[in-house]
Amino acid sequence: MHYCVNCGSPLEPRVIEGREVEGCPHDGFVLWHDPKVATAVVVEADSGGVVLGRRGIEPGYGLWCLPGGFVNDDEDPAEAAIRECLEEIGVAVELTGLIGVYHIAKSDAPSMIGIAYRGRIAGRAVPAAGSEMLEVGVFTRDALPELAFPSHRSVIAEYLTSPVRVAEAGPLRGVAEARRGVPPSLARARRRSRRTP
Repeated sequence: MHYCVNCGSPLEPRVIEGREVEGCPHDGFVLWHDPKVATAVVVEADSGGVVLGRRGIEPGYGLWCLPGGFVNDDEDPAEAAIRECLEEIGVAVELTGLIGVYHIAKSDAPSMIGIAYRGRIAGRAVPAAGSEMLEVGVFTRDALPELAFPSHRSVIAEYLTSPVRVAEAGPLRGVAEARRGVPPSLARARRRSRRTP
């Protein structure tokens, strides 16, 4: 059961534009089931291999995955991708291209929109497991392990057939480097509070 955020009344089914949704019988509130937005990054190491993390959390505990995660509501997806790499594989990355945008259907949770980037390690940093990873590894294209998620397998397949490799690509235009160690929402909140008289 869901309730109206305005008046607290139980929501009732209604049809809008041919789609059944839940709405408030007393005001215009409609509960739209929007997808979550997530990122994934194919990070290429100087050796030419791909950096993967072995998950230390569910879902997919113990399995390998691309670094990435959910985008915060006040965060640019590219900034989220950079932040997630720093959190999960311990290195700053430079995004060099967009691999694709994917709809990830879920039967037991809201669907997702996945945004996949290609990137490279910034500077000479060495990847290290963050708090959500058991370990980090660099794998050659012909020795990639089985990945935890079908969406990550699709991203890797697209990356492997892409005509542009990271070594040939330049930085992705318009991408601001994420603040190191400070979630964007906290940084923006601090800036807003300084402007308040």
